[in-house]
Amino acid sequence: MLKLGRGGIGLVALLMTGCSAGLGATAPSARPSETVTSPASMPASSPPPSPSPSPSATAPRTRAEETLAGMSDEDKVAQLFVAVVYGTGADSSRKENRARYGVDTPVEVVKKYRPGGVILFNWADNISSVSQVAALTTGLRKASATPLVIGVDQENGIVSRLSPLITKLPGSLAIGRTGDPGNARDSARVTGEELKALGISLDYAPVADVNINPRNPVIGPRAYGSDPRKVAPMVGAAVDGFHDAGVASVAKHFPGHGDTSVDSHTGLPVIKHTLAQWEKLDAPPFREAIKHGVDAIMTAHVVMPKLDPSGDPSTLSPKILTGLLRDKLGFDGVVTTDALDMAGVRKKYGDAEVAVRSILAGADMLLMPPDYPTAYEAVLKAVRSGRITRDRLDQSVLRILRLKEKRGLYGPITTDPGAVKSAQHLKIAKRLLAETGSGA
Repeated sequence: MLKLGRGGIGLVALLMTGCSAGLGATAPSARPSETVTSPASMPASSPPPSPSPSPSATAPRTRAEETLAGMSDEDKVAQLFVAVVYGTGADSSRKENRARYGVDTPVEVVKKYRPGGVILFNWADNISSVSQVAALTTGLRKASATPLVIGVDQENGIVSRLSPLITKLPGSLAIGRTGDPGNARDSARVTGEELKALGISLDYAPVADVNINPRNPVIGPRAYGSDPRKVAPMVGAAVDGFHDAGVASVAKHFPGHGDTSVDSHTGLPVIKHTLAQWEKLDAPPFREAIKHGVDAIMTAHVVMPKLDPSGDPSTLSPKILTGLLRDKLGFDGVVTTDALDMAGVRKKYGDAEVAVRSILAGADMLLMPPDYPTAYEAVLKAVRSGRITRDRLDQSVLRILRLKEKRGLYGPITTDPGAVKSAQHLKIAKRLLAETGSGA
C-alpha cells in the first residue's frame, strides 16, 4: 500500500505485494483434505464439449478456434483462471502448493487444474535469477496441455517483481513528467523484450489510472500523472512498446482507481464520479489503450454508485464491465479481474459467488482466487446449471485463446536469459534515468 500525503510519498509493506497480488501472503483457505473435481480428474462421462463459435464457411479455423472446438466444459472453465504457484523450480515442492491445490509442485498444479495462466511473484519464491526464471517458465509451459500465459506485475518503479534481475527503468510518474510518450514506449519495449527473454508472455501494465487524488494510498507514482490529457498518450505509447516486444499488455484498473483514498487491498473504495466526470477524468487513458490494441484490461475493486447504483464493486458490475467497457468503449479483448483475494471484492459475497459474478459481469479471466478449488467448482456448477450460458463461456475462452495465439504461445517454447540487461537496454535506461532525474 502506498500512502500519499500532500507533502510526499511513502511506501509501506502492503504495496510490495502489488495491485494484482492481493493478500497473497495470508494463510491459504483451501484445505488439502477437501475433495476437488479438477479438470484432469473429471469422469469420462462428463458432458461433451459445447458448441463453439464457428468460422465462416470460406475461412479456415484459427488455432484458437480449433482449440476451443475440442474442449470440454471442464477445460473451458479451467482457462478462465490465473493461478499463483509456489517455488523456484517447476518441480519444487512447497507446502503452500499442497495447502492450496492438494499437490506439491508448480508442474502438478498446472497438470491438475489446467489454468489459462500463471502469475509470478517474488513472495511466492518464483524469482531468484534470470536462468531460474527461464527454467521455471519453460517447465510450466511444457506441463500445460493448452498454451499457458505466464504473467507478472512489472510496472517498473515501486512495483517491480523482477528487480534487480532486469534492467532498472524509471517508474511511470517519472516517465510521465518528461512529457514525451516516446519515453513510455521505449521503457515498455525494453521491459517487454526482457520479459519475453525469460519466457513471460504478459505484463500487468501499464497503469491507466489518472491519479487525481493526492491522498491516493495505492496508485500514486504508479500512474503517469494527474492530467488525463497527458496520461492517455503515455498509456497508448506503453501499449505500443509492449507490442513491439511481442508481449501482451494489460491496462489497469478499469473504470479508474485514481480518485480514491482507500486501498482496495484492504477495503472497498467508493468513487462518486458522474458519468460526465468519468468520461472526462477516467476514461481517456482506457480509450487510448483500446485504440492502440491493448490485449487485456484489468478491473478495479471500486464502487462507482453513479455509474452503477447496486453497490457492487466494478469487478462484479455488468453495467460497468459490459455496459461501459464492452458496449460504450467497444473493447473486445480479454477482461481480467484484479486479484480476487483482495478485500475490496470479498466484502459482500463469498469467494465462490465472487468468481461466478465476475464472469456474469463481463470478466474473462479470474486472477488469484483465494480458494481456487471452490472458485473453480462454483463456475463449473454455474455453467452446468445454465446460470453462465455455454455461449457466454465460449466468448471468454475464445478471447483468451486468441490472445495466446496473437502473442505466439502456440509456437515453440524458447527463452534467452542472456538478452537481459543487454548493452542496448542499459543505454536506453541510462538515458531515461537521466531525463527523469530521479532514477526511480
